[in-house]
Amino acid sequence: MKPVLPRSRTLPSRIHHGAVEERHDIRHYLQVEVQPKVSESKAINPQSNYSTCFDDDGRLKRTGTFWTSASHIITAVIGSGVLSLAWAIAQLGWVAGPTVLLLFAFVNLYTSNLLAMCYRTGNPITGQRNYTYMDAVKANLGGRKVMMCGLVQYLNLFGVAIGYTIASSVSMMAIKRSNCYHRSGGRDPCHMSSNGYMITFGIIEVIFSQIPDFNQVWWLSIVAAIMSFTYSSVGLGLGIGKVAGNGSFKGSLLGISIGTVTKSGTVTSTQKIWRSMQALGAIAFAYSYSLVLIEIQDTIRSPPAEHKTMKKATVFSIAITTVFYLLCGCFGYAAFGDLAPGNLLTGFGFYNPYWLLDIANVAIVVHLVGAFQVFCQPLFAFVEKWSAKRWPNSDFVTAEYEIPIPFYGVYQLNLFRLVWRTIFVIITTLISMLLPFFNDVVGILGAFGFWPLTVYFPVEMYIAQEKIRKWSSKWVGLQMLSVSCLFVSIAAAVGSVAGVVLDLQTYKPFKTSY
Repeated sequence: MKPVLPRSRTLPSRIHHGAVEERHDIRHYLQVEVQPKVSESKAINPQSNYSTCFDDDGRLKRTGTFWTSASHIITAVIGSGVLSLAWAIAQLGWVAGPTVLLLFAFVNLYTSNLLAMCYRTGNPITGQRNYTYMDAVKANLGGRKVMMCGLVQYLNLFGVAIGYTIASSVSMMAIKRSNCYHRSGGRDPCHMSSNGYMITFGIIEVIFSQIPDFNQVWWLSIVAAIMSFTYSSVGLGLGIGKVAGNGSFKGSLLGISIGTVTKSGTVTSTQKIWRSMQALGAIAFAYSYSLVLIEIQDTIRSPPAEHKTMKKATVFSIAITTVFYLLCGCFGYAAFGDLAPGNLLTGFGFYNPYWLLDIANVAIVVHLVGAFQVFCQPLFAFVEKWSAKRWPNSDFVTAEYEIPIPFYGVYQLNLFRLVWRTIFVIITTLISMLLPFFNDVVGILGAFGFWPLTVYFPVEMYIAQEKIRKWSSKWVGLQMLSVSCLFVSIAAAVGSVAGVVLDLQTYKPFKTSY
């Protein structure tokens, strides 16, 4: 093991091709820092001869395009949340369900465009770049709002890791149960514990989390996007097939009926209200990607200006995902009616062709392995940067060691990264084993992150950046949007917490089985 220089933290990390990039070559930084400072108009001028290798901030030229940005967004958006949409629409019914889904799509599109304008401070073309969501909040709002943003963002990322661990275990169990059921000819109920599958997923993530520079696997977002479309398409196809087999559409205009018997018991009028609120959180979670939007935008090359490319990618991606969401959610509800499962694919678990369901569930697991890293890398980078600044002279925190690996090359080992990321994955796995309630966790995450990250901060930053006059018609309209979404988040949080309380009445820690 050969020691090398401590890691340089001169420049903040950024996502590159779906992963957080951090330069480790000290000489690279020295080369960057001696570049002469030029005006920002020259930096974005394609005719300028200043540098063909560096952007206006001294970093290597960004190479992201409309298509790579759209791929990142689709990877972040079409996650495990799509699997709960049939259940969500079942709670709201044929009228409110699709309407609410379309409203969430519109709000996300509008606020994402506001957030895209905040990538550069002051001027969207020549202003100073903000590499992360927190950088944008600090540059535009400052003060305590930066701490509040960081707390909400990183807690949400932590929660997403828990949600993805639960979702992956459900899919792994679905594969096992489906094959067990068909092998026994339907005689074995094939009950099993989820703990072993969560531990398996955790071990995989411990290994992937040790990759220091994720641009070595830049294809991650593309693979994850393909997996997203794979399992969404299978769910949609099976839903259409089941509707055709039923000969009619199930469901009602107002959603699940009072008195319906479910796995959680008989639905009462109070539970009907809680479940409807929880459905709002599930839909909000399905659209959550604002917390990594700035990091995605930081990969885009210019000209044209980054916000123009990002807006086009956002419109395209949200349009594509909304069509998929409507089809999967509506056909899932039409297939199962009031008994639509929390995870759409588990509803087909014992149906033929079960091998097709196995393919879909494998696609989910592969997608979640990659999505876990895409969402957690900003959190990893934040903790490691803070630690390096807090203990700059500690070899444990800053030093890296070269380890030759056959057929791979030289691996840069950092002891702090090894220990802290492993502990992080262990903690998320343990919490997942303690609270393996997929729908409730999804609802809580959606409620917790939707208003502050998707609506409040983008609105407030846009108002500050554009210097919108207080009490003007535009200011009032933006505030009304923010307050309305706050009430939606509160309702979704209340419904999801009520769902957790209901589940805990029949739950034993580490004893969950399906």
